[in-house]
Amino acid sequence: MKIVTEFPFAITDEPDMGIVLSDGCRLSARVWRPEGAGPVPAVLEYIPYRKRDGTLPRDEMMHAYVAGHGYACVRVDMRGNGDSEGLMSDEYTIQELADACEVIEWLAAQDWCDGAVGMMGKSWGGFNCLQTAFLQPPALKAVVSVCSTTDRFADDIHYKGGCLLGENFGWGAVMLSYSSRPADPVLRPDWRAEWLRRLENEPWLAPRWAEMQEKSDYWKHGSVSEDYARMTVPVLSWGGWADNYMNTVAHLVENVPAPVQGIVGPWVHQYPHTAVPGPAIGFLQLALRWWDRWLKGIENGAENDPAYRAYMIHSEAPDASAKHRAGHWVAETVWPSPRVTLQVLALGERSGEGQPSPVPTAGALGAGVALRVPVTINTPQHLGMHTGEFFPMGLNAEMPGDQASDDAISVCFDGVVLSEPLDLLGAARLNLRLSSDQPLGFVVARLCDVAPDGSSVRIAHGMLNLCHRGSMEDPAPMPVGQTVDVAFDIDQMAYRLAAGHRLRLALSTTYWPFLWPSPQPATLTVMAGSLDLPVHQGSAAEWTPPEAQGATPWAHKVLRAGKTTRKIETDLINGTTALVISDDLGDVENLTHGHCTGESMTELWEIHPDDPLSARAVHTWEQRQSRGDWSVKTNAWAEMTATATHLHLKASLTAYEGDTKVFERHFDDKVARRFV
Repeated sequence: MKIVTEFPFAITDEPDMGIVLSDGCRLSARVWRPEGAGPVPAVLEYIPYRKRDGTLPRDEMMHAYVAGHGYACVRVDMRGNGDSEGLMSDEYTIQELADACEVIEWLAAQDWCDGAVGMMGKSWGGFNCLQTAFLQPPALKAVVSVCSTTDRFADDIHYKGGCLLGENFGWGAVMLSYSSRPADPVLRPDWRAEWLRRLENEPWLAPRWAEMQEKSDYWKHGSVSEDYARMTVPVLSWGGWADNYMNTVAHLVENVPAPVQGIVGPWVHQYPHTAVPGPAIGFLQLALRWWDRWLKGIENGAENDPAYRAYMIHSEAPDASAKHRAGHWVAETVWPSPRVTLQVLALGERSGEGQPSPVPTAGALGAGVALRVPVTINTPQHLGMHTGEFFPMGLNAEMPGDQASDDAISVCFDGVVLSEPLDLLGAARLNLRLSSDQPLGFVVARLCDVAPDGSSVRIAHGMLNLCHRGSMEDPAPMPVGQTVDVAFDIDQMAYRLAAGHRLRLALSTTYWPFLWPSPQPATLTVMAGSLDLPVHQGSAAEWTPPEAQGATPWAHKVLRAGKTTRKIETDLINGTTALVISDDLGDVENLTHGHCTGESMTELWEIHPDDPLSARAVHTWEQRQSRGDWSVKTNAWAEMTATATHLHLKASLTAYEGDTKVFERHFDDKVARRFV
């Protein structure tokens, strides 16, 4: 990344501007403003991740950069987080979004703002800027949303295809830890009383989310897909192929009536100017182009840029810690693209004499799949150990690894060896006729790129809880032994398979720890099926993005270096397999204001290959903060297990001031298994 130190405007940096809401709650904002620019548009980032320490390293490189180009950049700690007052009860609440609208109104009324406000964010911030745009506050003129979703039930960390994600538990543990930290005493003299109040009211959210196993009004709130017609604010949407929010970009570009564009790169769950795998690109310059057009009204032609720009990844060896992915940028003027055609691949059928019947050819794939149907699927419970994280953050083997070992215990349909490259762009759709011997179960589909040496790269995956085969709102158990037709989408992709490789469809009834297992091992019998494959006509490099840039990084000192390990372990006595993660981020000192912070985490995901009820997840978190003689620490512990009828979720939260324990609380919840 190129570090830029000279900008059109010098900037002022105010660390704690108070925004007092109508109910008297004071939110704390850090504000970067351009000197001598007069009233300018404001750009708001509004999240719970603590501007004083949590997101400070990225904030200083982004917001100072944008402010230097003539914008007031405002980074607000949400109610109940960081240096703001109040309490937080859940994610994306009515209160949270009402506060956002009130902050936007407040910003527009300041004498240093010209009345136009933009909103940006990644992940939580990417979500709530879409959700706020849905509410149409008058001063909000444009948003830039990174790694977000349009559907909180179908495409977030809780459920996917109606399947309960392991990350539902994991994210509950994360937020139990993240929200346990106090305000900085330098900014909040009442920090201790407010900290104890936060701890006493801290929610353990994983059970609440796990209990809501259908698409209810709870999930529809904040899901902009419920009424795309309300999305009248221009949107620039970003995603990454190594992240699990890659579907949002295409959904927005296809459905939102406002000016909307999307860019998807090879990246993990990070901003595109800092993300891996490379190439990183000039996210800040492209965001400025969007702001200039819609906040300042500059006729720069941004509205005529391609509707959908996607980095088409090329075949390479699998690498769960890839620093760079080979590929090229495809630029589509409209989406869906007329350059994409759906080619139908039939899963092999048996003829009357037990021989494979002919399978239609499909473009560059040649003669379809080799495996014949009917076929039964009942995979071991530990399948999925190489799936990677729901939202990988970096290079610690968090991306999908070699799928060959999981393929070996899946049911795989292989295409022929390709004689020429095959380009895929869009979402494949899988259609199956099947029966199940259990009322609860799911099916997972992975599209993989299989090299001549047998290594397997996951291109995309999709899944369906069979209780949701007809409806996400009104699920129903599978009729045991009855044949039904089901269909579901596999995630969006942009991928070029090399000549000499083959395309694989791998099916499984397990996917640990990405999905929580069904209560009984289900056997599915697939009678017939087909795959609708989005084949692109082929392209060369069609877009050259600007280079990645940022402002001067934060001034800090490493007090203790961190270390991360990620292992798959097999217990040779009891037969369990476990994913074991230790992530110690070390300790650092902010040299600007002297605040020292540190964080450590462990995760255990264990299961026996033959027993879904052996599944167990245990997470621990420690947060450390200090300055001089002052120090605090919080420890969060969480565990999830299950019986055939219930999910069991336990947690504890402990806080220390110095070496003295000042708070302790325990949670013990049991959730009925209705559809998972």
